[in-house]
Amino acid sequence: MLTPRDEAQRLNSPPLQGRGRGWGVSANAIARVQGFASEMRRNPTEPERRLWARLSRSQLRGFKFRRQAAIGIYIADFLCPSAGLIVEIDGHTHGNIEKDARRDAALQAAGYRTLRFTNTDVMNNIEGVLIRLLSELQSSPSRRAPHPNPSPEGEGLER
Repeated sequence: MLTPRDEAQRLNSPPLQGRGRGWGVSANAIARVQGFASEMRRNPTEPERRLWARLSRSQLRGFKFRRQAAIGIYIADFLCPSAGLIVEIDGHTHGNIEKDARRDAALQAAGYRTLRFTNTDVMNNIEGVLIRLLSELQSSPSRRAPHPNPSPEGEGLER
């Protein structure tokens, strides 16, 4: 007996992904992207490691981040889900501006904004990076939606 996800992988068809993650791509493609993201979390670059040391554990004014977060067929270096903000750290070999623009447009269509910094910014001016990032976060509207299945009014409240 296969799970719905395993069956979708067997058929190479897009199953119901939940949380809007499907993006119309197959379960196999999503599994591949998640595998790449996992590998990237195990082997971060030095700038990613330094920035994560400042973003992890909600250290930046309580904003929660994920690192190497899979969003559809893309992997974001850092993602603040509540603000819909993606932070990308671009190295000196990074230079495909057209590809980045297409990627950013696709993510923007899905409700995300992308903020880019260079490796040099992170390595030489991390405080400036954090100030700019915090400014963007504080000016972002909250993306928190009400729970789709709220409990009956008053349930679980102390009297």
